[in-house]
Amino acid sequence: MPRQHARVLVVGGGTAGITVTARLRRAGVTGVTLLEPSATHYYQPLWTLVGGGRAPMAAGARPEASVVPKGVRWVRDRAVGVDPVAHTVTTADSGEIGYDRLVVCPGIRLDWDAVPGMAPAVRSTPYASTNYLPELAPKTWQLIRGMRAGTAVFTMPSGPVKCGGAPQKIAYLAADHWRRRGVLGDIRVVLVLPTPAMFGLPVFAAELERVAARYGIEVRLSSELTRVDPDAREAVVTDHAHGTAETIGYDLLHAVPPQTAPRWLAGGPLADAADPRGWVEVDRHTMRHVRHPEVYALGDAGSTPNSKTGAAVRKQAPVVVRNLLDSLAGREPTASYDGYSSCPITTARDRMLLAEFDYAMTHTPTIPLLDTTHERRDMWYVKRYGLPLLYWRFMLRGLA
Repeated sequence: MPRQHARVLVVGGGTAGITVTARLRRAGVTGVTLLEPSATHYYQPLWTLVGGGRAPMAAGARPEASVVPKGVRWVRDRAVGVDPVAHTVTTADSGEIGYDRLVVCPGIRLDWDAVPGMAPAVRSTPYASTNYLPELAPKTWQLIRGMRAGTAVFTMPSGPVKCGGAPQKIAYLAADHWRRRGVLGDIRVVLVLPTPAMFGLPVFAAELERVAARYGIEVRLSSELTRVDPDAREAVVTDHAHGTAETIGYDLLHAVPPQTAPRWLAGGPLADAADPRGWVEVDRHTMRHVRHPEVYALGDAGSTPNSKTGAAVRKQAPVVVRNLLDSLAGREPTASYDGYSSCPITTARDRMLLAEFDYAMTHTPTIPLLDTTHERRDMWYVKRYGLPLLYWRFMLRGLA
């Protein structure tokens, strides 16, 4: 028997983990343990605005201890393995933790080594950066602010990534900044997307095509970054639709790495064996593991076939908690998740559109009377101030 045991063990103290633990405590569940190694909790959607010069990094960071709900035992350690038969999670330093129910939400792994040259380019040269790391988002803004002429390349990898709109948002924020400074005409902007369209819903794809055209952005569809030469400042972009490769010299590169489940999950007993990225295999409606009924997963590491966003977590968390309560009471799950997600896409320093959709890729606006399929100034204020307020004051407290 492991020396530590939890009635409900939640692996991961990010958006999903804190939201679930808060809801469990509000429902009166005791014996909840949170396994999370980080000392800082980030509101990650703000990182794009940091990179675009529209928010300070400090506005999106708080001590992890300040968001852990009262009555939850926090083990500051990381998971390195799981045995769903023995009902245990192995940690790096604290030994095994046993559980009655397990909630898996450790986030996503950024696979920097998947693209040769990407890691040294963004970490060690003054010409490349990424908003997907909090320590580098301010560097993105420094590069954008200092650029007056040359070529800027913005890339997105194939496969699921967290906040799938983020690779586009920073391109628009940068182009808008350069336009306002009167230098956009001297800058070639290239946006590399792996998808056959700029967005999965035609109404939003059409709007984003207009935005890109307004800035004169060259969009490479069905393409992705496959190699970087940091010394020569060259990016190799492969067009999968035509089987061709193009080498683009850059003066600024914003790179986004391919993403997978954390290593301890990928290839393990909870992963979908048919998926090379190793997502936790759950029923996409109940969020319960398809082979291990004591296990639930949500957020970025889950196998649900929709966008990996905080908005998805906001809808997934109540379903997970409701079904956990059913499970603890000996009942079958009664709550169902419809795949809702949303992507607030910033198109300028003061404009945004809000894409909301479900598993069927049906437009599902929260406020039907408000047309968010086009750029709106009021949506910018929602993005910059309303959504962070919702996050810190309500979502992480189990109220949203």
